[in-house]
Amino acid sequence: MSRIGKKPIPIPDKVQVKIDGTEVTVKGPKGELYHKFSSDITIEQENGEIIVTRPTDLKHHRALHGMTRALIANMVTGVSEGYERVLEVVGVGYRAEMQGTTLVMHLGYSHDIPVEPPDDVEFAVEDRGRLVYVRGVDKQVVGQIAANIRGLRPPEPYKGKGVRYQGEYIRRKAGKAGRTA
Repeated sequence: MSRIGKKPIPIPDKVQVKIDGTEVTVKGPKGELYHKFSSDITIEQENGEIIVTRPTDLKHHRALHGMTRALIANMVTGVSEGYERVLEVVGVGYRAEMQGTTLVMHLGYSHDIPVEPPDDVEFAVEDRGRLVYVRGVDKQVVGQIAANIRGLRPPEPYKGKGVRYQGEYIRRKAGKAGRTA
């Protein structure tokens, strides 16, 4: 039995869950999420908890069991607490700023790069343009947007300049050996 899949998902007081066969809709104070899951997995709501079960021990069903439970737990957490990724902008002249709801990145190119937030995602900039916060209710969307922003100028190993996740370690390389005369 899957250790992740067999754990029940507690539903907080302010969250409403509607299960219609394999379709799950979760509403909370931060927003609403909807997802359609595989018809092989059974999703039930009992005593303020969501229980996910699988029909057999086939490898395919075991994989779906844990994944379905994790996705539903992420939905419940997202609408009740939300998700956040923090990016650090490192480098001379590198910075981020907000223009309305649009994030504008200055990353050493000849042009500025505007990043439009999708629905249910918001940006915030702090520490004079050195920290960028990506917040939203959908864990997958928040992570993907943060990865896209990091991909605009990934950290390079020689000087460490670029956009990195907060707490990310960048392995540094030595520069040229230089001449010996």
